Amino acid sequence: MQRRLFVRAGLGAALGAGLAACQTPVPLPSVPPATPPSGPAAPPASPPAPPRPPRIGLALGGGAARGFAHIGVIQVLEEAGIKPDLVAGTSAGSLVAALYAAGKSGAELARLALAMDESAITDWSFPGRGLIRGEALARYVREQTGGRLIEQLPMPLGIVATDLDSGEAVLFRRGDTGAAVRASSAVPAVFQPVKIGTREYVDGGLVSPVPVRFAREMGAQLVLAVDISTPPDGAATGDAFKLLLQTFSIMGRSINQFELRDADLVLRPALAGVSSADFTARKRAIDAGRAAAQALLPALRQKIAAQTR
Repeated sequence: MQRRLFVRAGLGAALGAGLAACQTPVPLPSVPPATPPSGPAAPPASPPAPPRPPRIGLALGGGAARGFAHIGVIQVLEEAGIKPDLVAGTSAGSLVAALYAAGKSGAELARLALAMDESAITDWSFPGRGLIRGEALARYVREQTGGRLIEQLPMPLGIVATDLDSGEAVLFRRGDTGAAVRASSAVPAVFQPVKIGTREYVDGGLVSPVPVRFAREMGAQLVLAVDISTPPDGAATGDAFKLLLQTFSIMGRSINQFELRDADLVLRPALAGVSSADFTARKRAIDAGRAAAQALLPALRQKIAAQTR
């Protein structure tokens, strides 16, 4: 009896030990973390595009001898590090615009202006449909632009003239640079009309004294307009040429008011006392252009900054 109790006790202890062993946690072997499949590395993110300033268009208006003021404006822009992307010009503005688009700096333009011999660009023709043929002016432009066509110039150029038959404004962006400037500058009764192709053209100031809308048409996002027109001053006109220019001033006022509304900035050099026929006041006109541009420079910088994106 005693032996059976001992055997049962032994069996109970063994079973208890076995159960305890089954309940004791057994450590599992460590498993390394899964690694992603190998492959080409992802390309680095591209840096953000640098901000782009707006395309600046320079619209140079007509005004005969007062056009020398455009040179002073160009000088100040260069000194400020502001380079227009394109230029459009009417009449006297077309001459400066063509030479500027050809790559001439403000300093070079000033030297040309101060040394210019009026007789070299004046070829009288009488009697006829105008006192001046204008071919001498075209030849001068060709010489100064290296004989290049409008579309071959380093800077995009637009030259505005008036179609004599339809009365519509025409923007020349291709073709003979000299002929286009000659057409744009052909003041009726002073210069003979200019035939290009099958059409005849006269001064662009009749329809677009300051070519703001054409600068826009060429792709300008910011237009700086230079208005050198002569306001009618009520003074008596001394000769037929001054009378004609005064008439142009009166005609151009309403057109200018309409067209200049689309400009971002309008620059008006102080040219009181400098008539459109006064070719002796070249330096004074250049200085007036410089002063007006310097005064407007902070506003121009703000406009550029506001439109940079």
